Order: sequence, then C-alpha cells, then structure tokens
Amino acid sequence: MEENTGRKKSGFAAGLLTGIVIMAVISILGFGGWYIVNRNSSGSYTSENVTEGDVSKKLDQLNQLIDKYYLYQDEVDQDALVEGIYSGYAAALGDPYTVYYNKDETKALMESTSGTFSGVGATLTRDADTKAVTIVNVYQDSPAEKAGLKAGDILEKVDDHEVGDEELDTIVSWIKGEKGTEVTLYVLRDGKEETLTATRDTIEAQTVEYEMKDGGIGYIRVSEFDLVTYDQFKAALDDLEDQGMAGLVIDLRNNPGGNLDVVCNMLKLLLPEGTIVSTKDKNGKTDEITCDGTNEFKKPLAVLVNQYSASASEIFSGAVQDYGTAKIVGVTTYGKGVVQNIFDLQDGTSVKLTVSEYFTPDGRNIDGKGIEPDVEVKYVYNEKNPTEDNQLEKAIEVTKEK
Repeated sequence: MEENTGRKKSGFAAGLLTGIVIMAVISILGFGGWYIVNRNSSGSYTSENVTEGDVSKKLDQLNQLIDKYYLYQDEVDQDALVEGIYSGYAAALGDPYTVYYNKDETKALMESTSGTFSGVGATLTRDADTKAVTIVNVYQDSPAEKAGLKAGDILEKVDDHEVGDEELDTIVSWIKGEKGTEVTLYVLRDGKEETLTATRDTIEAQTVEYEMKDGGIGYIRVSEFDLVTYDQFKAALDDLEDQGMAGLVIDLRNNPGGNLDVVCNMLKLLLPEGTIVSTKDKNGKTDEITCDGTNEFKKPLAVLVNQYSASASEIFSGAVQDYGTAKIVGVTTYGKGVVQNIFDLQDGTSVKLTVSEYFTPDGRNIDGKGIEPDVEVKYVYNEKNPTEDNQLEKAIEVTKEK
C-alpha cells in the first residue's frame, strides 16, 4: 500500500466515495463461515448527506491537528490510520457481521478456506452472553497441544493484541502466520493466567472424527465445514456403513459454520428430494439449493447441537429437522440466519457485507432465534467422571428409540 500523508488522504476519501471496481468472492455463514463463487461487479458509492469535499476537509483537519498537537508524533503509523478509516467505515453500519479485512486478515481468511494453513491447530468460539473467546478444540499433536493449550482455555491476548471485542476472524489472523515462527497466547485457565508459546506449523484441518459406539450406533463429529470436510465426512459415513451401523449420531456442538457447498453436499448424502436451503436478498430475489434424494439416509439419526452451533451447522440441523430425517438433541443453537458476501477490493484487502437472509426447507428464518432441539438436554459436567457426556448419551438413546 502506498504511504499516505495528509495531502494524499484527500485522494483516498474521494476514491472511497466515488467507487470501487471489485471481484466478488461470495461468502456465507457467520463465525468465519464462507461460500466462494466468483463473479464480476462494480458499483459507485455515494452519500446522500455527505459530499466528497466534506469528508476530505474533515480528514485534512484531523491530520493537521495530529501533525500539530499529537504527543506521540514519532509513533504515528500512516498506513494504520488509513486502515482505521476503512474499518470504521464498515463498522459504522452497526452490523456485527460486516467487517473490513486488511491484507494480513484477508490472506488468513482465504487461506482457511482450503483447510490447510500455517497456524497452531486450535478452534475458537465466542460466548454469545459473556463474549469470552474460548478454545473449544485442540488438534492432536499440533503446535497448540505441544505448547500446553487446552480446550476450555479463555483467550485474552495474542502476542501484543488484546482480544477484547475483536472479530473471531481477526483473532485467528493474529494466531496464524509463517511456518516456523512463534506466537504467544495468554489464556485464563481455572481463574489463573497462563502464558503459552507455540511454534507455527502447516496444519491440515481435521474436521471429522468418528467411531462406532455400543449397539451399532455410529458417531461422527464435525468441527467445521471446510473444503476438506466433505471427503472426510463421506469416508466416515461409508466406513460406518461397512461396519454395519444400525443408527447414527452427528455431533455439531461447537461447530461455528463453514462452506455452503460443503454443507449442502453433505446433506445430499442424507436428505430426501427437495430444497436444502434458500436465500433472499434486499431486492427480494430468491435462490435455492436442492437435493435429488438419491442418497436418502433412512436409518435412525440424531444431530447434537449446542449454543455454539452456528450458521452452516444451523442449515444442517434445520434441514434434517424439517424433513424429519433426524431428531435434534441438545440446546438451542446460536441463531445466525443472514448471509455475507466477501468482496475482494483488488489490493489484497476485502470487506464482508451482509447481503441476504437464508431459510430452512420449511421457510424458517432462524436469525436471532436459532434451531430449537426436539429433545432438550443441557450439558452437565461430572466432576467424578469428566469424560461423561450426558448430551451424547441422550442422543444415542434417542437414536436407539427411533
């Protein structure tokens, strides 16, 4: 990016308001979820109440005041000031899902879509009530595990970056980095602060785990919907079928979402003929993705969800619930029923905008409401037996009853 001085900022403001030629990379599903489709578009952005001159004038005034009075003049980062304008411009919409990504953040975001990246091997989520960022999964033999990171740790700081209210995508971009470099994670564990240092390495997302439970009940846990997930899920499903499973539990607890094509292709291995999901944009235009029903799953099925199951997880659970393919077990999901597009700004940066809402096969929009379980059961931690999972036990029980 060209260095921006006070004189150059006037040009920046005008460019921002008069238009940007963009290549759209369409993304869906909250919590860092995405759906990529390439298309060409362009647009001119103007304000009804603020002229280009007004913006340029105010930016020049601010710059002059900073130059004349700001105490820490030697620490001023001109690039950071400009990035701050972009970020603030997007944030001013007041939409928690509309975000501007700088070059590093955009690179990390696009890198994550492949399921292979340079990082530490841990999954994060944000509590809807407390807003705390919690480690929910640590990959086996990963840099995170070797550094001592554990599921349940509350992340407070990454190197010199305070977590605060930052977007999860931004926090993840801080953790990822060049292979062989170190990252310091400051976490809260059982009320005590821990400082952990991990050495980044190439990580292939292991998004599916599976096993055969007692009574011939298959169990598949899906941690997120990445490009690698469909093949992992199908392999797990096929193997369990070969083992003669009588029923299946799919665990989507703590799954923050992911790729729309992936989740829909997975649902095509389970659903009867019909609509999987539909969307509607600001102009009322609707699109739908359908299933031909050739692989309909007819054995007993339960899907486990919790308050951290979001976006693509909600498309999955909403679809199987509407068709009666599965019983939903657990607690009400996160509740994200809107769609974002990620627009490539052609300089290595991008902006994510909310552009439409989505609906389950029965036409439900679950934004702010979530998917309510058919069988509600809250997780209860057993101090005497920490590995006990009462929610999973209930899901297996429900599957055996069907």
